[in-house]
Amino acid sequence: MEAVRILESELRELIRRRDIDPQLEPESMRRLISDATTDYESRAMKGSLPALKDPSETQQWLFDLLAGFGPLQPLLDDPSVEEFWLNAPDAVYCARSGRSELTGIVLTEQQVRDTVEMMLKSSGRRLDLSTPFVDASLPDGSRLHVAIPDITRRHWAVNVRKFIARANRLDDLVRGGSLTVQAAKFLDAAVSSGMNILVSGATQAGKTTMLNCLAASIGPRERVITVEEIFELQLPVRDVVGMQCRQPNLEGHGEIPLRRLVKEALRMRPDRLIIGEVREAESLDMLVALNSGLAGMCTIHANSASDALTKLCTLPLLAGENISRNFVVPTVATCIDVVVHCARDRQGRRQVEEILTVGSRVEDGVIETSTLFRRDSEGQLVVNQAASLEMPQLERHGIDILDLVGDR
Repeated sequence: MEAVRILESELRELIRRRDIDPQLEPESMRRLISDATTDYESRAMKGSLPALKDPSETQQWLFDLLAGFGPLQPLLDDPSVEEFWLNAPDAVYCARSGRSELTGIVLTEQQVRDTVEMMLKSSGRRLDLSTPFVDASLPDGSRLHVAIPDITRRHWAVNVRKFIARANRLDDLVRGGSLTVQAAKFLDAAVSSGMNILVSGATQAGKTTMLNCLAASIGPRERVITVEEIFELQLPVRDVVGMQCRQPNLEGHGEIPLRRLVKEALRMRPDRLIIGEVREAESLDMLVALNSGLAGMCTIHANSASDALTKLCTLPLLAGENISRNFVVPTVATCIDVVVHCARDRQGRRQVEEILTVGSRVEDGVIETSTLFRRDSEGQLVVNQAASLEMPQLERHGIDILDLVGDR
């Protein structure tokens, strides 16, 4: 390891002198590492330096260290890894196909700090005692969350949820077994006709992937504005502008919350408003926007499609501002047309569990709904024979619901 440490030190000095940004100039880094390794080996052959055991392996290790994220880079490079997290420097876990496992990776406390600092470099976000949590996006679209002591007990807690684009369109979800052809046709028609869609599910249920795939059905002439806490959406749309929240600076100024972004988005001539996730009072601003005739979509954490509607009727109350359920519930009923609930089965596979259509009528504070698709006892997504097929918005666009779901 002494040889590797010497070469690492020499490379860091070369990077400093040549003013290279390793993450922005990966090809330059590879050439620099290759040239430096060749030069080192020639000097080592003369006996003035310890020899490298495996020059090729050393070059990759140095590239991961200097241009990537060190010992964690293999987890980012492994396409089978969906997410990984550190509970402690010697407790690094990863998830494959929804199942977690302990890796053999062991870091030092300093390596964890250095790696997190490198991860945050491109995001412009900070982590310190006054701000012990941070959410950020990595250059590849993966999402980073870090918490530090004394919020955590002893060690830095690091979580990286990778962006893996396995599906970009509804057809991809059909091929992957998440959707049936019938359900995909219905959702495609719902999007193209401008229906407002709420995507619900637990963490890692596939909500963001579903939102990306739904967006692929948006017309090519439509302008889409997205707002998120942290950039995660990768919409296959031509005319799109994405915005994310901003943390306050060291003086406590400059924060841009999600509510502000929703209001700003309305000034940008959107045909569609897509919100990465509603959690709090920004749900009120979304409902007001959708109630004005703007088409939109968003995700929400919930255990079922009906729970998602109930939650959406509660979150706007957090805004205060003399908002009551008497206003919120009817507004949700008129604004939301479809709820798509995503879940993972026992094998960890992501799938659509239920598709709910929302009526505009409210009785005794309860919104009228109808389950159009649901999983049967064999786990198949089937059309609910008792579902209501009254969908005026589809009819206004000349779409016959029976052509989508078939003759029941």
